[in-house]
Amino acid sequence: MDMENFLLKTPIAHRGLHDEIRPENSLPAFEAAILHGFPIETDVRFTKDKKLVIFHDDTLFRMTGDGRAVADCTLEEVKALLLEGKERIPTFEEFLRFVGGRTPLLIEIKSMDGVKGKEIASALSDALEGYTGEYAIQSFQPLYVKAFKKLRPHILCGVLATARTTKEDFGGSPLWRIKARIVKNLSLNFTVKPDFVSYCFADLPRKRVTKFKGFKLGWTVRSEEDEAQARKFVDNIIFENYLPE
Repeated sequence: MDMENFLLKTPIAHRGLHDEIRPENSLPAFEAAILHGFPIETDVRFTKDKKLVIFHDDTLFRMTGDGRAVADCTLEEVKALLLEGKERIPTFEEFLRFVGGRTPLLIEIKSMDGVKGKEIASALSDALEGYTGEYAIQSFQPLYVKAFKKLRPHILCGVLATARTTKEDFGGSPLWRIKARIVKNLSLNFTVKPDFVSYCFADLPRKRVTKFKGFKLGWTVRSEEDEAQARKFVDNIIFENYLPE
């Protein structure tokens, strides 16, 4: 499966192929996606001691019951917790070793307060050194994407976007409305020059997305009906809660 087919044709499993048995972003969810032949979408962020872990939310509560933020916990503290009481939170290195190139990866760099693009891009690039499997990078933070593209210009990188964000999505920033407009309108594409755009399918069509010259992904698709709607506007989907054909 080449990179083009991965991003353009094969539906991508959102946080792995998770369900009531296999928690999102867990090794069993990733294994299930691999066994079904799907690429994996996942999330990476820093702990307090700047270790890379696979975890979506800013805070640990929804998945572990712990009320702290990931950024306020050391790796040791994060590793002591269980996803839905079942599975450990993988480090990024553990995740890469586990997948081992068996399926392509779409890696989302989570937006993190106080973390500059160069810092997270360097850490991620270092962790990926020597990884021979296919992967692409995306983020809601355009400057993270720009920083990673500078380090690894041969890797496909994309900008995540949605027309619906809240103040909480931007860490309570007083400038959140400005940041939301930048995200919604893909305003920094001129400087980032992304290879693809990954947009909330429910917000489509949008003129800026239609005019984008690269390829387009739609998230998060949760049914055949969603998929039929999304595919009117995008080249491929990021899905969960059902199995696309």
